[in-house]
Amino acid sequence: MMLDYITWTAKPEIFTIGGFSLRWYGVLFASGFLFGYFIMQDFFRREKIPLKILDQLTTYMVIATIVGARLGHCLFYEPEYYLAHPIEILKIWEGGLASHGGAIGILIALIIFSRRNNVSYWWTLDRIAIVTALAGFFIRMGNLMNSEIFGKATDLSWGFIFTRSSDPALAVDPRHPTQIYEGLCYLLIFAILMVIYYRTNGKFREGLTISLFLILVFAARFFIEFLKEPQVGFERGMALNMGQILSIPFILLGVAGLLLIYGRKRGD
Repeated sequence: MMLDYITWTAKPEIFTIGGFSLRWYGVLFASGFLFGYFIMQDFFRREKIPLKILDQLTTYMVIATIVGARLGHCLFYEPEYYLAHPIEILKIWEGGLASHGGAIGILIALIIFSRRNNVSYWWTLDRIAIVTALAGFFIRMGNLMNSEIFGKATDLSWGFIFTRSSDPALAVDPRHPTQIYEGLCYLLIFAILMVIYYRTNGKFREGLTISLFLILVFAARFFIEFLKEPQVGFERGMALNMGQILSIPFILLGVAGLLLIYGRKRGD
């Protein structure tokens, strides 16, 4: 007999000791940085860049991603609540990170990093884009373990019933596992960017991988959002939700980057 749906009962905690809980979300979030660090090590060695610069870059990336993504969620999606309860902003372990805020945080932090270390901004962005796509996969798997950011009701055989949803009304019907859809898209984008890097041995035109990253990641996000349940109340009834509205500028920025790259090529 074919399974009509998947009942998702996974606990967000790996284990709890006393008042401390180790959560899947935190472990998966950290895994993105860990694997990204090892990949960046290979990039730096291949291109003969001192690894001490990578250690500084990692620090910038961790801080920028966490601060940017958290503030992005709080200010883009629930500003009234978090401005009234600012201490809640610090509770990152409970979830609530916005990829758009993380992207803004990274773009700003890398400007500071590049100036302080006399490293090309575009060189850094192109390589960070590759590992960020992989980190996006891990983060969406963390969302899956948290039973959050899932989709609308579906009658497809791979629909998930998220029994641990924070909203009991959404824990009844099978729903699109949009965390998996999005995570697999990010994993595919990571693979594409890695192929570009290794086939050219890192000697591609500056701005290529970051431009492709912006287009592919945020286009995937834009279209998958059509399948998602609204994250906050004000999104109900909107033609485009907040995730889609915020994705459009990043897609256009990526397109502009590719146009500039090909413009430079014609002028050579």
